[in-house]
Amino acid sequence: MRLWTPSRAIGHGRPMSGADPKTTPVDEFDLIARLLRPLTDGAPEALELLDDAAVLTPKAGEDLIVTADMIVEGVHFLTSDPMDLVARKLLRVNLSDLAAKGATPYAYFLTIAWPSGCGWSEREAFVAGLRRDQDQFGLKLLGGDTVSTAGPFTLSATMLGRVPAGQAVLRSGAKPGDLVLVSGQIGDGWLGLQSALGLFENMDDADRASVLARYRTPEPRLGLTDILRRRVHAAADVSDGLVADSGHIARASGVAITLDLGCVPMSRAGADYVAASSDRAEALIGLATGGDDYEIVLTLAPNDLEATIDEAARVDVPLAVIGRVVEGQGVRVSFEGREIRVSASGYRHG
Repeated sequence: MRLWTPSRAIGHGRPMSGADPKTTPVDEFDLIARLLRPLTDGAPEALELLDDAAVLTPKAGEDLIVTADMIVEGVHFLTSDPMDLVARKLLRVNLSDLAAKGATPYAYFLTIAWPSGCGWSEREAFVAGLRRDQDQFGLKLLGGDTVSTAGPFTLSATMLGRVPAGQAVLRSGAKPGDLVLVSGQIGDGWLGLQSALGLFENMDDADRASVLARYRTPEPRLGLTDILRRRVHAAADVSDGLVADSGHIARASGVAITLDLGCVPMSRAGADYVAASSDRAEALIGLATGGDDYEIVLTLAPNDLEATIDEAARVDVPLAVIGRVVEGQGVRVSFEGREIRVSASGYRHG
C-alpha cells in the first residue's frame, strides 16, 4: 500500500478561498502536509509522511497487535453525522478491538476515500476529530493513503497496539465452566442509530442524547486491558451484536455459550424500550443483536469473578454475568427459563 501518495491529486471539495467546490480542487499533497503530517507528532517511524512506507521496530518483550476496520457512509455512519464525530468513531471502533486483546494503543494508519463535494473545511473538521481522540488515547498517525471517489465516503484505519509477549487475549481461550460477562450496557448503539434516523420520538431528551453519543462516539474499554490479560480466558468486542460476538468466541474456542437475556445490562433508555414493548423477549433480542455497542464480552473462571468485577469497578467499567460456557457449539439464548430462537444473531458483513 502506498503511504500518503494520492492516486489522484484532486478532490472536488470546498477550498478555503470559498470558490465553487464543483470546479476548484483540493490539493491532496497540501492536505497531507498541512493537516495530516502534524498528526504524526514527530514520530520517527512515520518518516514525516514523505516516504512510501513506515519503519517499525517492536520493543523487546512485547508483541505488536494489528487490527483494521473500515466504516462506510450510509452503512456505519449517516451522511448527516458531523465530520469530527465520524473521525472519532473510526478510531474508536478500532481501539475497541485492541481493548479486547488486552493491548495498549500505540499508532495507526489511515486510508480515506474522499467523496465529491467534500472540501477543505470538512477535511479540517475530520482531522480535528482525529486530533482530539489521538490526544485522548495516546495515538500517532504513521501513514496511509488518500483517494477521491464518486462513491460514498469510505474510511479505514489500521490500528497498532502493544502487549507483553504471549499475553494477548484471544477469542479461542474459553473453557467449559467459564462464566460469560459483558461490560457496560448493551443496546444503546442500536437505539442511537434508530434515534438518529428519526425514530423513538417520545424518548426522553437526556436518553436520546446518551444513545446518540453511544452510537457516534463509542467508548473503547481500554481500562480493562490489564485485567483482561491477567484474569480472562477469552474476549471479543461487541461490534456485530452481543449474540453474534459471543458466537465468535464459541466458534474460535470450540465450545457453546449460553446467554440469559434477563441478565443483559441495559441503560434507562434500553429498559424503557423493553418495558414499552408488547414482547419483552423480542425487544431484548433486538438490543442483543443490534450491534455498535463496542463493549467487551469475556469469559473467565468462576473463582476470578469477584476480584475481576471489583478491579473493573475501580476503572469505572461495570461488568455483569450474562451466561456460561458449556460443552457443545454455538450460542443458546434463553429468557425467563425458556430457550429463545434467534434468527439473526447480529450484523452480517456482505
